[in-house]
Amino acid sequence: MSDSTVVKNHAAFIWSVADLLRGDYKQSEYGKVILPLTVLRRLDCVLEPTKAAVLARYGAIKGSIDNIEPVLCSESGEQFYNIHQLDIPKLLNDPNQLAANLRAYIAGFSIGARDVLEKFDFDTQIAKLDKANLLYLVIGKFAEIDLHPSAVSNLEMGYLYEELIRRFSELSNETAGEHFTPREVIRLMVNLLFAEDSDVLTTPGTIRTLFDPACGTGGMLSVAEDYLRQMNPDARLEVFGQELNDETYAICRSDMMLKGQDASHIVVGNSFNDDGHKGRTFDYCLANPPFGVEWKKVETDIRKEYDQLGFKGRFGAGLPRINDGSFLFLQHMISKMKPVEQGGGRIAIVFNGSPLFTGAAGSGESEIRRWIIENDWLEAVVALPDNLFYNTGISTYFWIVTNRKSEERRGKVQLIDARGYFEKMRKALGEKRKQISDEQIAEITRLYAEFTGGEHVKIFPNEKFGYMRITVERPLKVKWVLNDVTAGAVSKSKSWKAFSPLVGGLSAEDYFGVVGPFDFLMNRPWDSAEQMRTALLKVNADLPSDLIKDVLKAAAQSDPQGVLVSDKKGKPEPDADLRDNENVPLPSESVTWEEDVAKRLESAEFRSAVEEYVKTEVIPYIPDAWVDFEKTKIGYEVPLTRYFYKYVPPRPLAEIDAEIKQLEGEIQALLSEVAE
Repeated sequence: MSDSTVVKNHAAFIWSVADLLRGDYKQSEYGKVILPLTVLRRLDCVLEPTKAAVLARYGAIKGSIDNIEPVLCSESGEQFYNIHQLDIPKLLNDPNQLAANLRAYIAGFSIGARDVLEKFDFDTQIAKLDKANLLYLVIGKFAEIDLHPSAVSNLEMGYLYEELIRRFSELSNETAGEHFTPREVIRLMVNLLFAEDSDVLTTPGTIRTLFDPACGTGGMLSVAEDYLRQMNPDARLEVFGQELNDETYAICRSDMMLKGQDASHIVVGNSFNDDGHKGRTFDYCLANPPFGVEWKKVETDIRKEYDQLGFKGRFGAGLPRINDGSFLFLQHMISKMKPVEQGGGRIAIVFNGSPLFTGAAGSGESEIRRWIIENDWLEAVVALPDNLFYNTGISTYFWIVTNRKSEERRGKVQLIDARGYFEKMRKALGEKRKQISDEQIAEITRLYAEFTGGEHVKIFPNEKFGYMRITVERPLKVKWVLNDVTAGAVSKSKSWKAFSPLVGGLSAEDYFGVVGPFDFLMNRPWDSAEQMRTALLKVNADLPSDLIKDVLKAAAQSDPQGVLVSDKKGKPEPDADLRDNENVPLPSESVTWEEDVAKRLESAEFRSAVEEYVKTEVIPYIPDAWVDFEKTKIGYEVPLTRYFYKYVPPRPLAEIDAEIKQLEGEIQALLSEVAE
C-alpha cells in the first residue's frame, strides 16, 4: 500500500469521528478533539511494545532517584514514556470512570508529551465530551485505529497529521489565515531557500538545521523536510521553531513528535522578548510572520535591548513603527544566521508591501533596509500574486536574505515579478482565490536560479536602492502686513491679554481692524519692521513695547517681493514655507556598510554628487536655492513595482465614443421593449 493510500485511508477513518461531534461542536472546533486524540493514540501505540518494561523499571527506581526521565526514556526507546497502568483500549473497560481515568492516563506521560496535551487544552474537551455523552464513543473510535509504527511509519504519520491539520485549517478562515500558509506558497519559498545549495544538499550524510521563529502549526518545517528528503534520502534536516499561540505550538510540537524529530526543538513563547533558541544559529531560517501586527506588548523589552546592546543585540539597526513588527522578525532571523566562518546562513521570509518602502530616510525602517543592503545580505525580492492567502487578498513578497552570496550575486539584488504566475481556483477558500501550480513554481525557481535579466527579472547594484534625502532651502523674503491674520495671532499673546483691559476688553481683531484706531493701516505692507513700528507708535505712542514686538512678529509674512532676511553673519535666513526635499541617487559603488552616516556624507564623493545634482536639477529653476548639508540623510527603499511598470496608453477617443454610442443604442432597445 502506498504512502498516499495509507494517509487517505487513515485520515478518512479519523475524520469519521467528526460525524459523532456534529451538533455538539462547530466544524471549526473539530480539530480541538481530533488532533490531540490522534497524537494520544499514536503515542499510545508507539509505547505499547515497551510499556511493561517501563512500568517495571519505574516500580524499581521510584523514589530512589530524583530525575527518572532519562532512565525511563532509555527504557521506552523514545523521547517520551507513560507510567500509567492503562492504555487507550483498556480505558474503555470502565465507562463510568472514563473521564477520570483518561485524565490520569494523560498525567502519566513524561513532561514533554504532557505539555503538548495540556497546551491543546484537552482537559476542557474531556469535560465537554463527557457532558454530551460522547467521550466513550469518541475514545472507542480511536481505540479501533492502528497507528503502530509497524502499520504507519513516521513519514506516513507525518503526512497523515499534516492532512488533518490542512482539513481543519480550511474549515476556519481565521485559523487558516493566522496559522496555515498555503502549501504551494511554502514549496516555492523552500525551493528558493535551497536553490543555491543543491550541490551540498545532495551530498550523502548531509545534516542541516532550519529555524522558523513564527512556526504556527509547523507547515514550513514539514515542507522543508519533505523537500530535502526527496532531494536526498540520506540527508537530515533538523528543524527548530518557536510559536506564541499555545494551541498551534501544541500542533507543531506533536507533529515533530509523530515524525520522530526532536520535539524539544519546538518551544512556546514570544520570539522577541523570550527567545527560546538564544545563542543558537542555523543554516536556514524561514517564516511567514503575521502582517502589520503591533509590538506594543513587548515594546519595553525590545527598546531596552535596542538601547543597551545596540548591534551586540538583535535590533541595533533600528526599530520599525509600533504598528508593524515585520522588520523585528527579520532582524531576529538575521541574528540566527550562522556566521560566514561557519558556513553562513540563508533566510526566506514572507512580507506584505510595507517593508519595501515604508519609512522616510533616517527612519527605523529605512535604516534597517540600509543595514541589510549595505552589508550585501539582500539577495532577492519576489513579488507574488494577490489573493494567495486565506485571510488577506493583499500582495505579498518573498525576501531572500543571506550572508553567503555566490560570486555572481555579490553587490547585486535580484527582483522577480511573479505576480502573473497563478491559476484561479474553482472555489475560493476565504480570501484565497489563486494558487501557484507545480509548473509555475518550477518556472519561478528557474528565473531565480538563472540570475539573468528579462521581462520578469531585474538585477540592480545595491546602490540603486539608496538615495540621499537633501534639504533645499530658499531665502526668506519678508514684508510686514497688519491684517486679520496678524491680529488673530496677536490676540493669543500674553501681551494682548495684559493690554486688552485698557481698551475696554476689545479683541485684537477689533482694536487693530473693525472699530479701532488702526483701521486705516490694515492690509498695508511695510518694507521693514522699523517702518511698521513707527507707523504703530504714530497712532498710539503708549503701546507697550512687548505688544509691539508681538505685532511685528505676527506681521512678518513671506513675500517673494519682500526684503531679504539675513542672520548675524550676513547669511540668508531660510524660508520654512519654501523648504523642499529632493532624493539624490547614491554615488556608484558606495554602499559598504558604515554605521556613521554623517561621516560618509562629509566625504568629497557624496558632496560632489549632491552639488552636481543641484547644479543640473535645481538651480536652473530656482537660482537662489542652496542645500543645507547638515540635514542630509541616507535612505533606502525597494520600489519593485516601479521597475516592472509598463505604460499602457489610453484607448483612442473615437473608439471609446463608438462604444458609448453602442451601449446607448442597446439601452434604448431594452427601454423600447419595456415600453411595448
